[in-house]
Amino acid sequence: MKRTLGTCYYPEHWPEEMWEEDARRMAEAGLTWLRIGEFSWSKLEPTPGDLQWGWLDRAFKVLGAAGLKVVLGTPTATPPRWMIDKHPDMLAVDAKGHPRKFGSRRHYCFSHTGYREESRRITRLMAQRYGRDPYLGAWQTDNEYGCHDTVVSYSDMARSGFRDWLAQRYQSIDALNRAWGNIFWSMEYRNFHDIDLPNLTVTEPNPAHVQDFRRYSSDMVVIFNRAQVDEIKMHSDAPISHNYMGRVTEFDHFKVGNDLEIATWDSYPLGFLEDRVGATPDHQCAYARQGDPDFQAFHHDLYRAIGRGRWWVMEQQPGPVNWAPYNPAPLPGMVRLWTWEAFAHGAEAVCYFRWRQAPFGQEQLHAGLLRPDSQDAPGLAEARQVAEELADAQTVQPLQAPVALIFDYEADWAWATQPHGSGLSYFSLVFDHYRALRRVGLSVDIVPPGTRDFSGYAVILAPGLIHVDPDLAIALSKATADVVYGPRTAARDEYFNIPTQLPPAIPDLNLTISRIESLRPDMPVALNGGGHVLHYIEEVEGDAEILLSTVSGAPVVLVRGSQIYCGGWLDDVGLDRLIALLAERTGLSTIALTEGVRCRKTATEEFWFNYTIATVDTPHGPLPPAGVLRRAL
Repeated sequence: MKRTLGTCYYPEHWPEEMWEEDARRMAEAGLTWLRIGEFSWSKLEPTPGDLQWGWLDRAFKVLGAAGLKVVLGTPTATPPRWMIDKHPDMLAVDAKGHPRKFGSRRHYCFSHTGYREESRRITRLMAQRYGRDPYLGAWQTDNEYGCHDTVVSYSDMARSGFRDWLAQRYQSIDALNRAWGNIFWSMEYRNFHDIDLPNLTVTEPNPAHVQDFRRYSSDMVVIFNRAQVDEIKMHSDAPISHNYMGRVTEFDHFKVGNDLEIATWDSYPLGFLEDRVGATPDHQCAYARQGDPDFQAFHHDLYRAIGRGRWWVMEQQPGPVNWAPYNPAPLPGMVRLWTWEAFAHGAEAVCYFRWRQAPFGQEQLHAGLLRPDSQDAPGLAEARQVAEELADAQTVQPLQAPVALIFDYEADWAWATQPHGSGLSYFSLVFDHYRALRRVGLSVDIVPPGTRDFSGYAVILAPGLIHVDPDLAIALSKATADVVYGPRTAARDEYFNIPTQLPPAIPDLNLTISRIESLRPDMPVALNGGGHVLHYIEEVEGDAEILLSTVSGAPVVLVRGSQIYCGGWLDDVGLDRLIALLAERTGLSTIALTEGVRCRKTATEEFWFNYTIATVDTPHGPLPPAGVLRRAL
């Protein structure tokens, strides 16, 4: 598929006499796609039932006449003020019982059935009017589900919905009491109506209760999104997308993605470095103007999986943002690098946020491709450069990577529910493994836990899967690849109980985890031969071959056949040693990359990216700071 560029535009923010010139300049810059409409509900329906379509009709005509394709966003992330009067109980409620009030965005509770129907209604009206418009190219549902911690809500409507969800899941209150182990602390319930939400308890609530509430909350996002998809599909054949965010794991993106044709995500490398990567101060300083070398790539691979091969960057940072703890400007060349890196991972389109910097509202200091006075901002020149380079570039040719990395949203919830150590998270564990693979030049496919066919992979990594579906366990045991599990593999059943057959219960390995402990940051356990175990370590019993051990001789990584278990959270040196062992066992070709340099292969091209501020040597020549090297294979 041909690679294309776009931007996000808000015609309702600007006088209509500016639209034609804006459209001309967008087309001249080589842009194809324009996302519009996702925050426009108060303009479309200023009072209940008063639909004002004229301005959007005219915007479609102006933009389409310039040769641009429209991605139309449903406006449900920003319900207008009158909606609160109509549904005063629609506001989300935080864990402390405080309502998330009007005055910003995403101020709705996914469980509120009245607001869900309002969202269905406005989506239906938009789809009826624009679903067959010749200038419509795609849809976007809502905007950034989960952003600002808005998935989990402790509202009255959520309480009622959760009780119904539990009744359907367990059928009887006795079954729920047994599953949750409610005999502990005399927490047994007499009926489903007795069950409250797991917040404002004296001390921690039952982890089984918390995990089920997280499952319920995720299901509400899926249902909310599906309601809009159903309405659109009745009136339009254009593909439907949603723009996910970086390191938002509170709902199952794979389940939402099953109802969509395209997965998109919003990439803000500098903002994410400060508040989502989890980087050390030294790392943040070194990459302050470039972003983390792996964070964007991880999400490119994740959303490629969620989109089942079809994915975009819907919002690409083109300059300083406004919302991180610190907001530096990108190093010259980084906007181009970020764009080409997305294409190297299979993106069909990269769209910059936004066309013109807004002189009003909460994002006044968020750069666009234009300044507020409509003069070119620095990012526009780099977008133009990419557009010129795309004219001679090949189409997207995907290639299966040699390594599969399983990512499971339910595992992330389980770690969050019971981390067993301050600051420990499933996402961080998986991301550490991803970084180790990238440090030696390996391309990675992130795959969902529902994967059953692993043919073609040399290595499969499955770190931190607290609950392992029996069918997945069978598929992994039968895989011809080397499979690496742990830590905490199969540590809980689906009801958050420790299995009576102690974990990890991996066929053929015959191992037992006899004790676990979380480690203080100042007490790492040294590995024999170099590296350490950090954060989390397990005592492993069994007679499998030991690949890595502590200096005291305790086994950490064990293997039998193609099944490998890692009973600890390895540091970078430890993970590098593990990846080297896997490469030696499987014949994977690796290369020791310079710090901050990464490479990626497609079926027809090889890409090299330099995230550092110095020129570095590669096997194919020098690579300048923020440089991109593209090589045909």
